[in-house]
Amino acid sequence: MTASANTILVTGASSGIGAAVCRRVASSGTNIVVHGRKISNLEALAANLTERGAAVEIIASDLAEEGAAEQLVSRAVARFGRLDQIVSNAGFADSAPLGVVGRDVLDRSYDAMAGAFFELATAGLDPLRRSECGRVVAISSFVAHRFASDCLFPATAAAKSSLEAIAKSLAVQLGPAGVAVNCVAPGYTRKDPGAHRAISPELLAQMAGKAATGRISEPDDVAAVVQFLLSRDARQITGQVINVDGGLNIC
Repeated sequence: MTASANTILVTGASSGIGAAVCRRVASSGTNIVVHGRKISNLEALAANLTERGAAVEIIASDLAEEGAAEQLVSRAVARFGRLDQIVSNAGFADSAPLGVVGRDVLDRSYDAMAGAFFELATAGLDPLRRSECGRVVAISSFVAHRFASDCLFPATAAAKSSLEAIAKSLAVQLGPAGVAVNCVAPGYTRKDPGAHRAISPELLAQMAGKAATGRISEPDDVAAVVQFLLSRDARQITGQVINVDGGLNIC
């Protein structure tokens, strides 16, 4: 444990963007709390982060469960004595359209994304205010901004839009304490092998051609932006939603 080092909590770190963020920020001056649902993935990631010099705490849980978010913050502070930064990445996508998607999916989407972020932010208020480099980055999605017949995700869009609204409120509330709060909205992003995806590989390839760059994003493309927003150089950027989608929203 490095008591004087920044402590970063990353949810949804089992794979993809969350794991890429952890690898980006890992160093001998960093404490990282890695959260996810797949303990084997978290253990493999933790070993890699430890090799990079970071002190690591693993927490496996379902953020949709009551009290899970508060427990994450409590565990982080108990282990490292502080919590400086939160990256809220846990979530999932559902492409079922209205008339097919059920209310249960909408409720689960809110619980896992907007609800979990709300609880993380609430539990983290005091330690974030005490930090000299307080930062919060919530991972949103392009589906909250782009509505077309080939990419409708109504339940996910609703949850991610709510997450963005919470983040903007939090930015205003924590601004006087020097805490910057932002969202990153990835476009179609490559998944790890075997990971769940809401659309078929064929449709994914088709969607890649709709972006200005002509390709989908890699998890590290998104992680690079998150890393910058966590840095001291980003202290005047707050309350923003930054798209990392290869120009999908302008095409």
